[in-house]
Amino acid sequence: MGAGVLSELLEGIRVHHDPNLLVGFDKSDDASVYKLNDELALVQTVDFFPPIADDPYLFGQIAAVNALSDVYAMGGEPKLCLNVMAFPEFLPLEAVREILRGGYEKVYEAGALITGGHSIHDDEPKYGLCVTGFVHPDKMLTNSGAKPGDVLFLTKPIGIGVLTTAAKVDLLSEEGLELANRMMTTLNKSARDAMVKYEVHACTDVTGFGLAGHAYEMAEGSDVAICLNVEDIDLIPEALEHARMGLLPAGMYRNRSYAEAAVDGGDVEEAKQDLLYDPQTAGGLLISVAAKDADALFEELKKTVPSAQRIGTVEAYRGGKRIILR
Repeated sequence: MGAGVLSELLEGIRVHHDPNLLVGFDKSDDASVYKLNDELALVQTVDFFPPIADDPYLFGQIAAVNALSDVYAMGGEPKLCLNVMAFPEFLPLEAVREILRGGYEKVYEAGALITGGHSIHDDEPKYGLCVTGFVHPDKMLTNSGAKPGDVLFLTKPIGIGVLTTAAKVDLLSEEGLELANRMMTTLNKSARDAMVKYEVHACTDVTGFGLAGHAYEMAEGSDVAICLNVEDIDLIPEALEHARMGLLPAGMYRNRSYAEAAVDGGDVEEAKQDLLYDPQTAGGLLISVAAKDADALFEELKKTVPSAQRIGTVEAYRGGKRIILR
């Protein structure tokens, strides 16, 4: 579901207050966080979806990476996972096994464990994880702590949604497919491990709502404005070519509908703007870090993540648009 639809569905639902619930569903954040004691907080999330790849093993990997990412975005470490699976009765059991194997291998790469799960029969395969992780309560990151003067970093390229859409109609090159699969199966563990060493004020993973949608949530939640230097964003060239031809996923239009009113597009090419709304599967982290630590974090990210990008700044909000494209 699009972000706007989710907001409407949750509107008016009573929120029960607990002083130990640091982040709940009312925060539009990546995961919930519950304080256990002064040294430890529980981070929990769930994510699953239908096949994003024809190969069941690859599908399992991608779904697991996507689910684990929410814990990394909160600054946490994943520890325990539960499988969530639906599959048709006619699906060969070997295919089901390969989906599970893909998920298991990525979970173990993350240093976590799969301890069980739940499965049902359904007309379409679906797979994902419930993930539990841990974080120090004072070191928890949210998407609503960005401060004026911060520098923004992104850790994976943009355009995966367009590439997977092109793949469905056999218009994607072998190189493009390999890139998409490699990005979607790369954990955000290295990005998380790097950023927690510095004064990071906010973080979110860029997934279904696209870079513009997630940046808008960060800007609104933090009551700031975000300026994005579009030429510094790693827009995948083949994805940009397809965007210029109008080959765009349905999710891009939903994301535009949600966030466009808050975005000043300036003179930025329409196709490049489209990619900023492109829904990403298992995308990178959007990190808002204090300016004094920006250079050091950038140097560390360049050694460890798929695409370290310094993409903009956080400014004080003085009314009008929340996101300014330059």
